[in-house]
Amino acid sequence: MSKIIALANQKGGVGKTTSSINLAASLAVLEYRTLLVDADPQANATSGIGFDPRNIKNSIYECIINQVDPHDAIIKTDTPNLDLLPAHIDLVGAEIEMINLESREYKMQEVFNKIRDEYDFIIIDCSPSLGLITINALTAADSVIIPVQCEYFALEGLGKLLNTVKIVQNRLNPDLEIEGILLTMYDVRLRLSNQVVEEVRTHFEDMVFDTIIQRNTRLSEAPSFGVSVIMHDATCKGAINYLNLAREIIRKNGLVKDELKATTETV
Repeated sequence: MSKIIALANQKGGVGKTTSSINLAASLAVLEYRTLLVDADPQANATSGIGFDPRNIKNSIYECIINQVDPHDAIIKTDTPNLDLLPAHIDLVGAEIEMINLESREYKMQEVFNKIRDEYDFIIIDCSPSLGLITINALTAADSVIIPVQCEYFALEGLGKLLNTVKIVQNRLNPDLEIEGILLTMYDVRLRLSNQVVEEVRTHFEDMVFDTIIQRNTRLSEAPSFGVSVIMHDATCKGAINYLNLAREIIRKNGLVKDELKATTETV
């Protein structure tokens, strides 16, 4: 049975979609069967992995609202072991359509129940909001990763998100855990970046991942080619950062494969 991880932060521009795409691709490259779920109406994860949302016939929207079998929506990507459950702009209207549905917070969970045995990891890219779709993702997830950029307003809104996670834990998904806080957009040359890292680590201690995602040109340009950074340039800092994050998550969950142990120990 797969580990379902949602990446959520209602603050935009924190590297959430970038992290979703590249974490999923890194897990796949490490030979874990991985599904990337685009749960954002902007469909940036869909386009960022090489698919035009306008040409998508079935998406997460059809699975939630019209009970389309997710197998009919899932697309294989060019990365071995990586599949995509895409998004479409129609997802904007899903929250309104779901208001009167029974057990509306569990619709995404019902979708994943049909496919979770087929994957090792399911990575959900949530929209930058705390609306019903994000609540669905948190209800369906086993854990949540919170990306936080190494900039001045790093902690802005983080308390509100943690409160939402607590509400979901109390009312909808008592098994939901915080996988970790992921520091992104780190620039080693800037004193501010180092101050933010120190402040976040002081406040949240063991909740913060050891891996930090550095600013990297290759990381920024990869989506324009419709590929993950590891497919764009596997030797760049961005690719190495996300591979290390994937390894950290694998170790944390006790899922290290024998063939991965040697490479993990040398990094």
